[in-house]
Amino acid sequence: MSTVDMATTPGMPPVIDPNNLYSEAASEKLNPAISGALARVYVPNVLSNDIDVIDPTTLAVIDHFKAGHNPQHVVPSWDLKTLWVTGSGHRHAPGSLMPIDPFTGKPGKPIKVPDAYNMYFTPDGSSAIVVAESLKRLEFRDPQTMSLKSTLVVPECRGINHADFSIDSRFAIFTCEFCGSLVKIDVKEPKVLGRLTLTRGGMPQDIRIAPNGKIFYVADMMADGVFLIDGDAFTETGFIATGPGTHGLYPSRDGTKLHVANRGAHKINGPRHGPGSVSVIDFTTQTVQATWPIPGGGSPDMGNVSADGKVLWLSGRFDNVVYAIDTSTEKLRAYRWDTNLMA
Repeated sequence: MSTVDMATTPGMPPVIDPNNLYSEAASEKLNPAISGALARVYVPNVLSNDIDVIDPTTLAVIDHFKAGHNPQHVVPSWDLKTLWVTGSGHRHAPGSLMPIDPFTGKPGKPIKVPDAYNMYFTPDGSSAIVVAESLKRLEFRDPQTMSLKSTLVVPECRGINHADFSIDSRFAIFTCEFCGSLVKIDVKEPKVLGRLTLTRGGMPQDIRIAPNGKIFYVADMMADGVFLIDGDAFTETGFIATGPGTHGLYPSRDGTKLHVANRGAHKINGPRHGPGSVSVIDFTTQTVQATWPIPGGGSPDMGNVSADGKVLWLSGRFDNVVYAIDTSTEKLRAYRWDTNLMA
């Protein structure tokens, strides 16, 4: 794939290195749009319906506010001017999209939606894709107002939740948590292009495209590892074993490694102090380079890598804790409070 092929999406910066589509996400290439934004870690707490805010410098919880029903994820907007807290809904309680101003750290008024387990933005910034997991559909909304533009029902994908896009933005692949499969979506139409059932496991979670733009990595909580998927052919090409309850996937800032969060359990509600760990996959060799066990046991789940690439922040799903892991020394510290994260 050439550099020209990797610079076809309007509104996105060109990819300088054709072997690393993450080249523009490096720590030294922060977007000027976030100049002045506060350095904060926002943690959604599902069971208590609120957000904890951590100062990554002092490692202290400095704020706490309500966030609608079942807050699941915190998603940066395409223009980076807003953080959106997605909230799951059901027939007795609607979901919500609550904005947070990254320059003040304060929440705005939630927008009611039927269900918002997760949310993505099309690579050209034209739409927000709200993942209405309980309704088995994707809602394409205005990226600013969140007004509904169109809906794609995906009945063949029970538990539709995580996604990533092809480098040319032609399609996205979504995981189907409760039927052990993936769906390939044309994001321009939108329409379903295909469905792929995985050969083992049966509970796919997070998904990330490789730096070369050709292979998608799919975490599977039951298979205890990561499937390799050829995005264009939409076929399974390999599998990498990592650890029990494989869930979250986070590339390093230099695009050489993939951090894999292993929950330590196959259950949605697992035990505390389980055999949770973080596996580090080398993108070039497609092998596990290292495994970082959580001291005393734990349940690393969703999170992200800090802007400077030095810290991997992960929620501890079953342990009411947030993990801050030094990516160079593997040193871990945990910060606990009374609410249950389940994020």
